[in-house]
Amino acid sequence: MPEPEKAIPHHDIELNDKTIRLIGIPFFGIVIPNATGLFGALTMRDAAYWLGYGYFIALALFIWHGNRYLLFRTRKRFTWFDKPIEKLILLFLNNIFYTSPLTIAWLCMWYAWVGFDVKWNTVLVVTLINVICVLFITHVYETVFMVKEQQGEQVRNAQLSKAKAEAELEALKNQIDPHFMFNSLNSLAYLIDTHPATAKLFTENLADVYRYILSQKDRSLVQLEDEFAFLEKYAELLRLRFGKALELQKHFNGTTEKDFLLPPISAFVAFENAVKHNEISERTPLCIAFRVEHDVLFIQNSLQPKRTLQHSSHIGLKNLNERFRIIVGKEITVTKSGDSFVVGLPLLRS
Repeated sequence: MPEPEKAIPHHDIELNDKTIRLIGIPFFGIVIPNATGLFGALTMRDAAYWLGYGYFIALALFIWHGNRYLLFRTRKRFTWFDKPIEKLILLFLNNIFYTSPLTIAWLCMWYAWVGFDVKWNTVLVVTLINVICVLFITHVYETVFMVKEQQGEQVRNAQLSKAKAEAELEALKNQIDPHFMFNSLNSLAYLIDTHPATAKLFTENLADVYRYILSQKDRSLVQLEDEFAFLEKYAELLRLRFGKALELQKHFNGTTEKDFLLPPISAFVAFENAVKHNEISERTPLCIAFRVEHDVLFIQNSLQPKRTLQHSSHIGLKNLNERFRIIVGKEITVTKSGDSFVVGLPLLRS
């Protein structure tokens, strides 16, 4: 008997029915002839009685494997989704026009072998029983296939969703570098023109900051403690340009920082967004406050928009929201009131 063919070319479904065949074929080969009186006057003392079991088990074998082969052939041509009526009719005809002639011929040879007159009523009953059993077993096969197809489809959809999310996340991560470098180089250009000595120190600190970004790119989550330590370092870098005009306020303690996880470079993006879009000077200092409430990190800054906004690639907060949607499963919140701008980053418990 050839191995089962794949039911649908784009669905790689394997069916291991070896155990059920090893049980089912002998079962039907033994039960049906005893239940229908095919042995007639034969007793256990007769050799034909014992050979008869092998004979009818062979019939069950041919019926099972023949219909099994026809089922797999039908599944290759039709599915329940594109041609359900044609599939149902073909299965029904296959079962009847294969099982019935085979059973009738097999029983006639049995009666001729043991020397009994052909009992057509018994032949009809056995044929009907065989057809009904075949229809039932075919239904079981199809049910198993459909369950496996559904499970396979769910696995494929999950794999596709995961691959899509990973691809999106990788693309979003790759967007962080140019975004960060663009803003940093703008700051460096300003310092070179105004404070050349400070520009050198800025360059050294920038290398440390960028090293952190590179080290965290392949991680999905980091501790809030590590993210905030990086943020403090970046703030020191910015103070080389803005001095005391840039102020950070942290409204949570060190224990809280160890309790939560978030995507790397995420608080940095929200912080950088505030620096980029707001006026910062001794006359208009910018205060950025951090607080944790209900497993959310809120980053709030006073609204003092720049009169002349630098070129923006518009990927900062949009990028951030996509990363949280993929990694954390929640989106960020952005709230703008009369005099403040607040970004909420959902946190995960560590």
